[in-house]
Amino acid sequence: MSHHQPIRAFSARAKGSLRGTIRIPGDKSISHRALMFGGLAKGETIISGLLEGEDVLCTAAALQAMGAKIGRGEDGLWRCFGVGTGCLKEPEDVLDMGNSGTSTRLLAGLIAAHPIHAVMTGDRSLRKRPMKRIMDPLSRIGATFSSRDGGRLPMAIAGARDPKAITYELPVASAQVKSAVLLAGLNCPGETVVIEPRATRDHTERMLRHFGAQVRTETASDGRKHITLSGPQQLQGCAIDVPSDPSSAAFFIVAALLCPGSDLRMQNICLNPTRTGLIDTLLEMGADMTIENRRDAAGEPVGDLLVRGGGPLKGIRVPEERVPSMIDEFPVLAMAAACAEGETEMRGLGELRVKESDRLAVVADGLAACGADLETGEDWMIVRGKGRPPRGGAEIDTHLDHRIAMSFFVLGLVTSDPVVIDDSAPIRTSFPNFLDLMAELGVEVFQK
Repeated sequence: MSHHQPIRAFSARAKGSLRGTIRIPGDKSISHRALMFGGLAKGETIISGLLEGEDVLCTAAALQAMGAKIGRGEDGLWRCFGVGTGCLKEPEDVLDMGNSGTSTRLLAGLIAAHPIHAVMTGDRSLRKRPMKRIMDPLSRIGATFSSRDGGRLPMAIAGARDPKAITYELPVASAQVKSAVLLAGLNCPGETVVIEPRATRDHTERMLRHFGAQVRTETASDGRKHITLSGPQQLQGCAIDVPSDPSSAAFFIVAALLCPGSDLRMQNICLNPTRTGLIDTLLEMGADMTIENRRDAAGEPVGDLLVRGGGPLKGIRVPEERVPSMIDEFPVLAMAAACAEGETEMRGLGELRVKESDRLAVVADGLAACGADLETGEDWMIVRGKGRPPRGGAEIDTHLDHRIAMSFFVLGLVTSDPVVIDDSAPIRTSFPNFLDLMAELGVEVFQK
């Protein structure tokens, strides 16, 4: 069966253990930033391992519309010739950001500090997501915004003619808001400072340094982080090998752990400590995983992950301070929890309600339909595992959310009755070769 056409209503079974060596596609957060910084930097940037999903291609198209030269060579490498800080061109048409919240918020930061006018829109799901959180700080820099009610796309940005550096304390821990402010700061004279209540992903700071920018990170006496960037600054083109996405690897890690006898090696995984919450949590639950060949790539720590399956997982309480480092992994962690022995308690999950779908509700409804024992509240979930997979036998309405679709796909590998996923199109958008990699490891896909 071809996996290249979207499939409506399908389920999957593991033929046995999952065995092999795979390379998961490049990290989405790092791919977006590699293109953005390459599109802004002076000189040539060469990117290997770029995730070629629709979201990332929307980023490339938006930067091309603002004057960057970006293309993929026959060799599979992407090359960017950037415009230089302060030199973004005004796009002639609306920028379509597809489904990418990351891209929308970070590019809004770049545009806000350039004297240009731009309009951004996206697909139905992105048009529902809140953008007010970036409008507030970027307005203080001097940009003006008009948007639909509630700060939603389409959104028009008139960039500042005379951008001002600001000090901004994040009201909620958000890597995207932090990054938007720092990227605006590249073209603001003076010191742009972002103060974080608690640590979030630091891909932007690491990559800015890789491109030669001066960025300082200091921890104040009250424990809050101060990130300081002096502008204006030029970035210098460079080479980047994008490491594999730990959020995409999550589905394969959990699948291998749930299928007895699995022996899976995943190469070149990004091991940034702000992204490894799921790995830490599964190790605490008793997972058999080891990391080999640790090294550094484009400012990011990477390594190879070995996962052996079938050992019993035990329920734990996930520490709340770990939530930001694994917010996207809770749906698939909930699948592992449903197969584990005992209670897995997850709190501080409010952010899941404003992702591509209300992920907390969708996961809870789907697991309950599959026969799992759980309860949820406003921002928490407790799953009571019986030490074996729930029965399955449900059809999951994924609400066009790729992480929901892939999470229930993984659960369906080990339930006694099939778990039917309503649509494969969202999986193809975020992780184009997901079904092919699963097939390579011995998973069969059935159309309903």
